[in-house]
Amino acid sequence: MASTIEPIEVRKGLEGVIAGDTAICHVDGERCQLIYRGYNIDDLIGKVSYEEVSYLLLYASLPKRSQLSDWTDQLVMHRAIEPEVLSVLKSLPVHSDPMALLRTLISVMALYDPEEESNTVESNRRKAARTIAKTATLVAAISRLAQGHEPISPRADNSHAANFLLMLHGEPPSQEQARALDTYFVLLAEHGFNASTFTARTVSGTQSDFYSSIVAAIGSLKGPLHGAAGRKAMETLIEIGSPDQVESFVQKTLADHKRFMGFGHRVYKGDDPRGKHLKALAKGLGIETEQGRWFTIAERMQEAVFKAKGLHINVDFYSAPLLQALGIPTELFTAMFACARMAGWSAHILEQTLDNRLIRPLARYVGPRELRVVPIDQR
Repeated sequence: MASTIEPIEVRKGLEGVIAGDTAICHVDGERCQLIYRGYNIDDLIGKVSYEEVSYLLLYASLPKRSQLSDWTDQLVMHRAIEPEVLSVLKSLPVHSDPMALLRTLISVMALYDPEEESNTVESNRRKAARTIAKTATLVAAISRLAQGHEPISPRADNSHAANFLLMLHGEPPSQEQARALDTYFVLLAEHGFNASTFTARTVSGTQSDFYSSIVAAIGSLKGPLHGAAGRKAMETLIEIGSPDQVESFVQKTLADHKRFMGFGHRVYKGDDPRGKHLKALAKGLGIETEQGRWFTIAERMQEAVFKAKGLHINVDFYSAPLLQALGIPTELFTAMFACARMAGWSAHILEQTLDNRLIRPLARYVGPRELRVVPIDQR
């Protein structure tokens, strides 16, 4: 018997559905603005560090000098990963997807946290500090081992971004490089009820532990339609190879009806407000490095795609040449996203815990009805 579809509106992907209240972030699609706790991202860039922004997201205000000092001390104290966790990492296939390794290592890290099962606001804030700090160390260690090098221990005298670049490359970054990565972390720290954040809130809504929510978010971010889009954007630039091949690539992509990675956004109706900042950073670094051609290709592609399809870039597009200019391997791009977004995920887990209701949407059933079981020898 054919199914009868109930006459109710279904919005695939929950598009346009308001699933809850939040005071953390406002993604204004009409005005193309991104707001962290009341602060426009355009006002934050160049004025505050990732340490300050992570504090803002978790504590709902920009820190005073003494508060920033205490918060930075917490992050520095938790940078080192436990020897047992490092031992597990070394036992895993080192050339696996970095996001798969990070997902596993956060689970292992949780087992060595004496507060793992505590779900209070204060214990979750302490876990947030540990996770934000240790994730950067884990990602750097994952990359070092994949390249056949020993991981480098974190130092206490560097910023979060500068310390990461030191652990990755084995030498201190320039001030401009550290500033560029710090700005990248600020721009990607939070973005409302995106797929990975909503996943984290859904898990937290069951009153599961902090780390389970983070692991679930990492699994969501790993997908090519979410965090992995930056890696795909870089692979596109590499495939194009040179600026004079941009136009032919765009035309072929159109003819093949394929997607342009790094273009278009579900919410923003125009330019992604993060894009112009990432473009400026990529341009500044590209001029001083051998990787400058990637920015040139990207800029020409931005113009060609907009002319052909009217598509605007999203956060992934200029993240690609920026990270490439910082010497970060392409396979690490999604894990870099996770390093930045750890602050936002943590803030949303805290907010969900404070005003929790189990997230349980309905579904419209479109399958058959009134079937009858036939004995197995008659099927």
